[in-house]
Order: sequence, then C-alpha cells, then structure tokens
Amino acid sequence: MSMTGYAAARANMVDCQIRTADVTDPELIAAIRIVPRELFVPKGRESLAYMGEAIDAGGRLLLDPRTFAKLAQLADPKPGDSVLDIGGGTGYSAAVLAHLTGTVVALEEDAALSQKAVEILAQTGAANVKAVTGKLAEGHAADAPYDVIFLNGSVPGRPDKLLAQLKPGGRLVGIVTDSGIGKAHIFVKASSGTSSRIAFDSSAAPLPGFAAAPSFVF
Repeated sequence: MSMTGYAAARANMVDCQIRTADVTDPELIAAIRIVPRELFVPKGRESLAYMGEAIDAGGRLLLDPRTFAKLAQLADPKPGDSVLDIGGGTGYSAAVLAHLTGTVVALEEDAALSQKAVEILAQTGAANVKAVTGKLAEGHAADAPYDVIFLNGSVPGRPDKLLAQLKPGGRLVGIVTDSGIGKAHIFVKASSGTSSRIAFDSSAAPLPGFAAAPSFVF
C-alpha cells in the first residue's frame, strides 16, 4: 500500500472507528491522524494496522484503535504533562501521546521491543519520548511523579505501585478486569487519597507482572 493509501486508511479509521466511539477531542484526533500506525506493526502485516482489532506487534498487543482512543481521551493529556506509557510495545501509544504532552517515558520490559520502539519513534520524529526497560508493574520511579500513566493492557486490580508515582491531580487510565469482566477505569490522585470511576466496558490483553490481590479463604 502506498503512503497515500495508508493516509486514507488512517482517515477511515478515525471516521469509522474513533469518532463513532464518542471520541471528540480535536487534538487527540489530529494526533491519531498524523501518526503512521502501520510503522508499529511487524513487516508484512501493515495492511492490518487500521483494522478494528488489537494487533500482535511482536510479543505485545497494540490496543485496538477504539479502545486506545477512548482511554487516551479519558486520560485528558495536556501540553506540558509528563506521561508514563506502560507496556506500549513498539511505541505507537507513546508516539500519539507525544503530540499531546511534554514528555513521555515509554516503559517496556521486553528489551527487543523497547529497542524497536526507539528505532520507529526516531522515524516519526518523536524526540520527547524516552524508551526505558523494566518491570511494568514497578513503573519507572526515576522520572516520577507523572501527570498521566497510561496502561496498554489490562490489570487484575488497583495498581497501587503505579498510583504512587502520580502527581497530585494525576490520572491513571487502563482496563481493570474484576472477576473476569473488563472495564476502563480512571484513577485520580488527590492529597486525601486516590479516587476511581468506571468509564466504559472494554477488554484488553493482560499486562505481565500484575498479580491479583489475594482473597480471603475461610
């Protein structure tokens, strides 16, 4: 497919998958229109980049366009924000968020994927993204605190270690699977604690390393 063809596919994705999912933020939509999603999938699978499904990017699934856009809008990224992007694989989510914020730390525990992200992000000109390698569930305390933490997958419960790396007023968004049912959550940190609410039903592949909270056995 030519560059013109990919641009047309990207515009169709925005109009048919993203706008129809109540994603209305103009800056976010503009960023999604700009970032070439086809670069972030394995060679030979570029034609699948704009389908309405999650895509295997070599060991980590890219969120489907609808879920990604709805979560990104929920996070309400602002110019100057610092973002921790968790489990973003080859860097697509970081590339989009980089258009909307000040700095993005892209955390991936697969070193090969992290290196691939560095290479692709350089092609897109995302100079404000720093790719780091480490355990996803531990976050990246070296650059904390963050205004936004974005989860590229599901977790089985409240990610307290990550919430500790938010600034006051900071937001964490992701899919929480409680009893096997996936729901998008937003957590907001305040001086008195952290509040949360469910935003919409959704599903996503689980991120590694997040253990479910132990249950009581009588």
